[in-house]
Amino acid sequence: MTAVTRLDYLSIFPDYFQVLHLSLLGKAAEHGLVETHFWDLRRWTHDRHRTVDDTPCGGGAGMVMKPEPWGEAFDELLGTEPDPEIHVVVPTPSGYPFRQRDAEQLSTARRILFCCGRYEGIDHRVLEYLRTRWTLHELSLGDYVLNGGEVAALAITEAVVRLIPGVIGNPESLTEESYSPGQEGLLEYPNYTRPVSWRGLEVPEVLMSGHHGRIAQWRHDQSVEITGSRRPDLL
Repeated sequence: MTAVTRLDYLSIFPDYFQVLHLSLLGKAAEHGLVETHFWDLRRWTHDRHRTVDDTPCGGGAGMVMKPEPWGEAFDELLGTEPDPEIHVVVPTPSGYPFRQRDAEQLSTARRILFCCGRYEGIDHRVLEYLRTRWTLHELSLGDYVLNGGEVAALAITEAVVRLIPGVIGNPESLTEESYSPGQEGLLEYPNYTRPVSWRGLEVPEVLMSGHHGRIAQWRHDQSVEITGSRRPDLL
């Protein structure tokens, strides 16, 4: 029997994650491959304003998310005992670049908690605390800043869940994608379908030849060319 991957999302905007009920992610939950839980960080506040932020120590613009709500949330959701089998993902522009290999690693985890910060970020002591108890991943989608971690958490989730066995109908399709071992880590070649002619543009003749060796070579050459022009660092 396939083990179920549990995904928890901790945010001040838990409704952001209702989109996880759609498409392949929703079907994965329906089929019992993943289990999703959405939590409002304000649940673990105790003042009438449900405050989760305060001014930064040392001065500066913006607000910083307070550690107390996070700590109480961890106590309730994860317990207090260390467990490296639990993975905690904190999307942050100061994190390590998120790569396909990270998605592959996380796809084997049985429990992932996404911590979605806002404002100027989360009090750094929260990250220090997480690092001593669970497997922490501070991840960045790219060289830009978002308003919060929710969008990044959704993107990481999609990259991870689609690698869980049973989520994608034809698992062979995963071997010919960009960054995959079947592509030697290169970007994927262009894809075409019928009609052969569309608005004066033609499907490359080799793809209609039926010669599998020539098609494979053409696709490889295209991958090398595209990777060289767009991501030479992958070559």
